Amino acid sequence: MPSTHGREPLHFAKKSVGVGLKDFEQQIDMPRMRQYRMKRFQDQLKRLDYGGAVLYDPINIRYVSGSRNMSVWTLHNAARYMFVPAEGKCVLFDFHNCEHLSDGLETIGEVRPARGLFFFSAGSRMEEKAVSWAKDMDVLFRERCGGNKRIAFDHIDPPALRALEKLGWDIKDGQEPCELARAIKSPDEIACMLHSIAVCEVGMAEMREQLKPGKTEQEIWAILNDANNRLGGEWIECRLLSSGGRTNPWFKEAGEKIIRPGDIVSYDTDLIGPFGYCADISRSYLCGPSKATDEQRRLYGLAMEQIHYNIDLVKPGLSFKEFSEKAWRIPNEFYANRYSCVAHGVGMADEWPKVVHAPDHARSGYDGVLEPNMTICIESYMGSEGGAEGIKLEQQVLVTESGCEVMTVFPFEERLMT
Repeated sequence: MPSTHGREPLHFAKKSVGVGLKDFEQQIDMPRMRQYRMKRFQDQLKRLDYGGAVLYDPINIRYVSGSRNMSVWTLHNAARYMFVPAEGKCVLFDFHNCEHLSDGLETIGEVRPARGLFFFSAGSRMEEKAVSWAKDMDVLFRERCGGNKRIAFDHIDPPALRALEKLGWDIKDGQEPCELARAIKSPDEIACMLHSIAVCEVGMAEMREQLKPGKTEQEIWAILNDANNRLGGEWIECRLLSSGGRTNPWFKEAGEKIIRPGDIVSYDTDLIGPFGYCADISRSYLCGPSKATDEQRRLYGLAMEQIHYNIDLVKPGLSFKEFSEKAWRIPNEFYANRYSCVAHGVGMADEWPKVVHAPDHARSGYDGVLEPNMTICIESYMGSEGGAEGIKLEQQVLVTESGCEVMTVFPFEERLMT
């Protein structure tokens, strides 16, 4: 049984790189990384026999091409999209007067103005604009898809879907090729992720230092946001930090609660850092000067046992179903409040795969196999139904040729392990 005191991060995790140009050490090669990612996506299109894909999700656009623009805004406004043929360079449709933002990207052959197919932009003319947009896309698809009528979309609204189908196009789901392409990381991607984790851990250290009685949850959470912004990060997906009785059940967002001596403070970073890569780490701490209670130490010990037991299972060739079946068994006391999964993929955000708990597999699980250079997060939440507090822990790991290596170096809470 793994020690509930955790284990030392492997040497690999300390190899994060700086981002200043140097002529005396190996660094991230951005053009090489863009070419690797684009090839992985186009290989998926060919595997599925799709003529091309249209991507609206800014994370998918960035993965394939390296281009970004107003990522959070375009997550909920269909104001920017990109056509990716199965062979050849991308055609980016960018927001008004933003064509210059992708200058120099070798993945993009052409930039055109986008047609905004969302109600804020189109209003009562949505159907009319969808027909006009579809006619333009029809010309492009005919030019670039070699007669293949199968076109994938990661997102498409009903008016656009209807307009394209009337023109004879067979619209397919683009999520599968996006998610499967993103699953296997190149060395450059891993280096980017390590840098993002390093930025995240700076924020975590500052949060830990400022964790004192009288601070509010929002004040502590703001420290992580500030560090991410100062050090080149981009956004944070959630606001998951809670203290004391608000830690059970999980998923309460940071609020105005004042943190008191003896409170457990639990959080999940969900941080999109530099280069758009995610650092998804969870920790739980004790607000001093109080000593931990027996119950707090019990919860923490169980969470540590779960997370390290499951990390030790990770190896290439392990199927998702087998991972579910072999994973640490959650005691009945904690099952109702269990975290939603045993593990999940991570890259430019949370991503495929999702490994569910064994009893959930028949309802929501799916199979697949862990492969080298996947990056995944191992999850634990320990809080009894109706209990006073809960413990949230999470580690980000790289699947290697022989097992896995921990990517995070930030310490656990010693005061909850003694």
